[in-house]
Amino acid sequence: LKEAGFPRHFSPLYTCLPKSQKTPPDDTMDDALQGLFKGAGQKLFNAAGEALVGAAKEYLGNAIQEIFVRKEAPNKRILPSIQNMKVLGERGSGLRSRGDVQDFHTLKQQCLASGTLFEDPDFPAADSSLMFSRRPDRYVEWRRPMEIADDPQFFVEGYSRFDVQQGELGDCWLLAAAANLTQDPKLFFRVVPEDQNFTDDYVGIFHFRFWQYGRWIDVVIDDRLPTYRGELLYMHSTEKNEFWSALLEKAYAKLHGSYEALKGGTTCEAMEDFTGGVTEMYDLKEAPPNLYNILLKGMERNSMMGCSLEPDPNVLEAETPEGLIRGHAYSITKVQMVDIETPNTRGKIPLLRLRNPWGNDAEWNGPWSDKSPEWQYIPHHVKEQIGLNFDVDGEFWMSFKDFLTHFDRVELCNLSPDSLSDDQVSRGKKKWEMSVFEGEWTPGVTAGGCRNYLESFWHNPQYVISLEDPDDDDDEGKCTVIIALMQKNRRSRRNMGMDCLTIGFAVYHLSERDLMNKPQRLNFFKYNASVARSPAFINLREVSCRFKLPPGHYLIIPSTFDPNEEGEFLIRVFSEGRNHMEENDEEVGIGNVDDRRYRSGHSAWGQDDRWY
Repeated sequence: LKEAGFPRHFSPLYTCLPKSQKTPPDDTMDDALQGLFKGAGQKLFNAAGEALVGAAKEYLGNAIQEIFVRKEAPNKRILPSIQNMKVLGERGSGLRSRGDVQDFHTLKQQCLASGTLFEDPDFPAADSSLMFSRRPDRYVEWRRPMEIADDPQFFVEGYSRFDVQQGELGDCWLLAAAANLTQDPKLFFRVVPEDQNFTDDYVGIFHFRFWQYGRWIDVVIDDRLPTYRGELLYMHSTEKNEFWSALLEKAYAKLHGSYEALKGGTTCEAMEDFTGGVTEMYDLKEAPPNLYNILLKGMERNSMMGCSLEPDPNVLEAETPEGLIRGHAYSITKVQMVDIETPNTRGKIPLLRLRNPWGNDAEWNGPWSDKSPEWQYIPHHVKEQIGLNFDVDGEFWMSFKDFLTHFDRVELCNLSPDSLSDDQVSRGKKKWEMSVFEGEWTPGVTAGGCRNYLESFWHNPQYVISLEDPDDDDDEGKCTVIIALMQKNRRSRRNMGMDCLTIGFAVYHLSERDLMNKPQRLNFFKYNASVARSPAFINLREVSCRFKLPPGHYLIIPSTFDPNEEGEFLIRVFSEGRNHMEENDEEVGIGNVDDRRYRSGHSAWGQDDRWY
């Protein structure tokens, strides 16, 4: 075809077909091609033969029949507003009044000067802070820690994952993430500032830090906690006078608007808010064959991990015969190939250590559980190396094979490079390479919808990512890359949450010649199929996926499912080797939007694919 002088993107088969006929029968396809090449083209057709017909059929399928799918999240999530919360490192942008922002140190000094205990007007000690859908079913009394326990302490003999005990709130996903957080001092103290106590200059004010939409924010709370008959209702420590975990939960509840809003979340959501990392989720019934290697690499990079079982529709938190709790989130606290020596063989077995945030005897009772006979085949020095104990603390080991059989979902949070300390790197921990961009979908301008809307799809923001080096241990010379698209709450009203848009992304390979086009236009997407994409377009805060791609240049298109939906987003790319990312546009910037796009009932896209 090239020698015959056809254009680079010319599709003879598509040209011959009527627009309404998307998938012609084989006979029609053959007739169309033969008709095209009659006369002067007959010789070329005979030479190409069946190979040309087959290639044309395959090309048509990729170019024309690529359909993106919409899914609905099982639990509706609300994007929190951070309008009145202090953004760490922000010096003021002129976009909001500094008086609207709660500053911990300013408020504390005001309370010290007035001799009063802080009472948070933005998250009052009232039923509205407990629930949004109904009234509590009992009288809840808000008490400060000194009214709950003698000698209240922020920390009692430090902190550990055993300080995180679940109360009556169904937020085991949050507890699983908090338990993981305690295992890394740098991460922990970034979220839980350690210079807080109930003695020095105490005025009933505390603060915690969470990552939201690409920024670290400081959430201020008072220390009035919900109790019933003198006992804490929700998250608490095993030590009655230790309060850091209960106060952390309150700050996270304030961020989301109420305690009730914490029901039914995902561990990866909380892990991301605690670290600023990129999360992944795997259905273990469709687990990739290299999942254990993914988990091992996660441990090498200090990733936080959690897992869960599907709930029993008829029984709340039903216990399985093996001692696991359905509908419950567990922390994964270690992934390790463990040396094993039996009378007949010697080798390694893939094991995992998990923890139930209840912190009690509700543990796995199968192979490799506490005091199971399998442990006799593990050398004593290996038991010491992995920190084996059989305490009644909710923590247990199990084989990877049993893990795949008995659990339904696993979640990973891959940490950003700045989350690892120099000491961790010197001890062998590895860092991801990361690229980050912020963008927006503006109706009529950059909100083109997914590939199903071909005519407007190319108007979406475009990003070029260049993958340079394959993974060190990849036999095929490919690069691991994780792409994560997160939507942001764009509303400016204080404490106003926002429903999630249905979002996703597609990835296209770029040749050196393609790199000259900024941006890629309609014809590129008409005749090029995506090489990777998000599993579905879904109404979650973030969609992410891990891919294996050869080194090269790739185009990432983030979009909403439908066109003309307004939103802001953060797109992040993690890779094991080096990557370089840039916007694929000649002019980047924010300016006034042409008011002609607001004309009622009309799109701002013309029929010739130009915005006017």
